[in-house]
Amino acid sequence: YIQRWQSEREYGKRISSEIIRFKPDVVISANTPLDAQRLIMKGSQKIGAKFIFWLQDAIGLATTKALSRKIPVIGKTIGLYYEQLEKAMLHRSQEIIIISENFLPLIRAWNIQEKKIHVIPNWAPLDQIKPQPHHNLWSEKMGLHDTFNFLYTGILGLKHDTSIFLALAEHFRGKEDVRVVVISKGEHFEQLMCEGKKRKLSNLVLLEFQPTEVYSQVLAAGDVLVSVLSPDASQYSVPSKVLSYLCAKCPLLLSVPLENLASKIVIEAEAGLVASPDDLASFLQNASLCYEKSELCYNFGISGREYAVNTFNIDRIIDEFGSIIA
Repeated sequence: YIQRWQSEREYGKRISSEIIRFKPDVVISANTPLDAQRLIMKGSQKIGAKFIFWLQDAIGLATTKALSRKIPVIGKTIGLYYEQLEKAMLHRSQEIIIISENFLPLIRAWNIQEKKIHVIPNWAPLDQIKPQPHHNLWSEKMGLHDTFNFLYTGILGLKHDTSIFLALAEHFRGKEDVRVVVISKGEHFEQLMCEGKKRKLSNLVLLEFQPTEVYSQVLAAGDVLVSVLSPDASQYSVPSKVLSYLCAKCPLLLSVPLENLASKIVIEAEAGLVASPDDLASFLQNASLCYEKSELCYNFGISGREYAVNTFNIDRIIDEFGSIIA
C-alpha cells in the first residue's frame, strides 16, 4: 500500500509538470487515483486551466469499502479521508462528467451543484472491435477453436469475486467440450490459478493479457462472454468491458447487481442473461441455458451488436464533450 501511494503521488507530480509545461485551456481527467488527481488539479489551477472531473468510479467510496475489510478501523479512517478528498475535488471542478445516473445519489448527498453534472455513458470503439469467426488464428493457436468457451478478459481486483470462475468450472467439470477462459494478470489472478490447480480444474484456462491487435479474435473465441462485479461495487463502478463485449456480437453472461448500469444495458438490449452476485444458482442456471440453447445465444449476439452500433455513435459523443468544453 505504501509503495502504491508513493507511485500514485509520483505519477501526479509528473502529469502536473506536463500540464504546467503544455499550458492547456482545459484538463479532463478520468480513472485517476485521488492522490494523483489532487496534484493534477493543483497544476491545472496554477496555470488557470479549467478542470473537468470525469467520474468513472467513486474511488473514495471504493477505498473505504476495500480497506475496511482489509484493515479494520484504520482502513475505514483512511477511506473516509479519500471520500472527503474526492468530494472536495468534485466541488472545485468546473464541470463533472459521470458515466451513469447511479452516481447521482452520491453527488446529491455531497451537495454538489447539479448544473455542472453531465451524464455521458461510456462506449466502446466499434471500428476496433469487430465480430470475428469463433475459429480464428488466435483460438486455434490456444486450442480453443473447437470447444465451448465461457470467456472473461480484463482486470481482476477487489471488486471482482474470482470464486465465480471456480464455480463455473466445477459446474461444467463433466463436459469435455467446455472451457472457462480467464485472461488477466495480478494478485487475484494468481490466487485463482493456485486454487484452480488445487481443485484440479483442467477445464479452467488461465492466460495473461493478450496483444491489443488480436483483441477482436480473443472475444470471438468466447461462445459466451462473462462479466462479474461484487454487490458493494455496484455503488461506485460500471464494468466497461461489457461495452466491448457488445461490439463483439457475442452473448453475455453477467454476475452483476441488477441495479448496475451494465446489467440494465444487457437486459434492455436483450444481449444476454444477468444474475445477482448473491445468487450463484441462477448464474449457473443461466450458464447452462447458454450452453444448451445455441439459437438463444445467437440472438443475444445479434441484439448486442445492434445496440452497440445504434448507441456508440462517436460523432454524437464528441459533440457532447465539445459542448461541455465550450
